Amino acid sequence: MPASRALLRSAEVIRVLTRSAFTARKPDYANPNWLRVGLAFGSTIALWMLLFKQHDHDVQVYKKHHGIK
Repeated sequence: MPASRALLRSAEVIRVLTRSAFTARKPDYANPNWLRVGLAFGSTIALWMLLFKQHDHDVQVYKKHHGIK
């Protein structure tokens, strides 16, 4: 048996013996994963709050540095 054929056969055996960690399936839009939806919206809100807070701080530092009000 040539070496290339042995490698192909061993690759087939490995493919049969192992399972994929990921499964491909269609998303179920009728039953959303509410935990993931909540985490997505919650993290978005938290990031926007941090952005506005940082912006306000930057504006205060700018005004203090330039002597504005």
